[in-house]
Amino acid sequence: MVKTTRNYLRVVSDQSPEVVRPEIEGLTSLPAILSAFERATGWSLRYISDAESKRLTDLTWTTPVNPGVGATLGHLTLGQSSLPVKLLEDEAQDLASAVGGMLSELLQSHHTLWRREAELVTCVPVVTADDDGTHLAERLEAVLRGGAEAVDCQAAALYLLDDDTTKLKLRSCWGLPRTRLAEPARQLQGAMADLEAMLGHAVVIENAELMERWNIPEDFPSAVCVPISSPTTILGTLWVFCDRKRDFTPKETNLIEVVAGRLVADLEREVLVSEGSNAAGLKQQVVAAERLQRGGLPTIAPVLDGWEMAGWTAQAESVGGGFYDWFCLPDDLLCLALGDAKDRGIGAAMLAGIVKTATRCHSQYTRNTDLLLKNVNLTLWTGSAGDQSSSLFCGMVDTSTGMTHFSSAGNLSVVLVRQDGWYSFTAPTSALGVGPEADYEQADYLLKPGESIVIFSGGVRDSIDHRGRPLGESSLVKALADRHDLTASEMVELAQDRLAAHAVFPENEDRTVLVIKRTEP
Repeated sequence: MVKTTRNYLRVVSDQSPEVVRPEIEGLTSLPAILSAFERATGWSLRYISDAESKRLTDLTWTTPVNPGVGATLGHLTLGQSSLPVKLLEDEAQDLASAVGGMLSELLQSHHTLWRREAELVTCVPVVTADDDGTHLAERLEAVLRGGAEAVDCQAAALYLLDDDTTKLKLRSCWGLPRTRLAEPARQLQGAMADLEAMLGHAVVIENAELMERWNIPEDFPSAVCVPISSPTTILGTLWVFCDRKRDFTPKETNLIEVVAGRLVADLEREVLVSEGSNAAGLKQQVVAAERLQRGGLPTIAPVLDGWEMAGWTAQAESVGGGFYDWFCLPDDLLCLALGDAKDRGIGAAMLAGIVKTATRCHSQYTRNTDLLLKNVNLTLWTGSAGDQSSSLFCGMVDTSTGMTHFSSAGNLSVVLVRQDGWYSFTAPTSALGVGPEADYEQADYLLKPGESIVIFSGGVRDSIDHRGRPLGESSLVKALADRHDLTASEMVELAQDRLAAHAVFPENEDRTVLVIKRTEP
């Protein structure tokens, strides 16, 4: 007979089957091992609990069985047998010690499995412990035990759905041998009680006659199955088992549902703790990367009579793909670079580092900037999966004459600022990393005293105001041309101020500005 109430489904029958309780150690093969040892050696080998060993005073030889939890679970003790002795006592002791060692390893494996199943509840490989050092497995087992004992039951089990929602895996239990944790997951199909529970009903089974139909996972005469679920997700089921035929009152059923809610809270909390720990570790790595990227920018310009240079970069996130660089080469050459890697964040920062390093390396033997960009492009293309691209400006300045050679790839602006106005060298070009056969043009210009070359990234030029209008190249450069007498550092600051005054959200993109100026003799 099946009764349906507002809160739960009650399954009732009339007879109670005999219940086979598991051994407390959960090692069903242990009696057979001890019996085989006696027949093979003629010596009796018994397993006794740690508490029992402390009460007995006639033990002649024992070896501990340690499950790896910081305490001795029990002992193997060697004694006389009624069978003929086939081994010397020392040999029998050696063999018994080996058996004890194997039992310890097996129990340690069970303990590790018990912890690992609980960790897999949160789908993370390692779970952060509480401040008191209590492992998640211990907390789950304590909740299961408390819930089962509160309703006078002898076992409880937590089953969670797999990723495909087709099976139910035992993740934690109390009152059952831990070997159950190693058993395969149960098929959800045909698990009538679990399916009914996950529909939102507590299923109460008062007698075992209907067990076959309701697919109760353990051999008990009565049980309760309730759903484990968050407000948005069904996670699995909680089973509470009793070793006798009995009824469960609505109050007891509601208490089991409260225990299920506590389990959900513990699981969700553990996930948040794990995610918080991972996030804290990632944050530390990002801070270190930000410090490394900032430290890689040149802060002091080389002391060159008649020359000034300054740069500024700001990333949309903690780290990003914008950078500028300058360094001296033989024969009075000064090399300048400004890069803007595609995308944002850590990936862009890594790509910017690659481009910057490749530029420095290839500039040691290449004096033509078009060939320099081509070599950097080939390095980037052959060293990636073809999905990484970057803009790059590279210039070679002969500081003795002012002759400047430069090339640009990608979405950058390159302009000349002088007393009578400004001139744009900006031209659409292919970004680095798009293809292996890209060609780049070199521009040559004799930079005169009082003139400056200003390079800035697309994040500066394309920043929009509250009406959606971009700052644009001309708007920024006109402001700089009107103040052509400023130093290189002051021109960079003016560009920053102009950008801040125009853009609504300038921080949405990586932004970089570089200025090289030839001063009056």
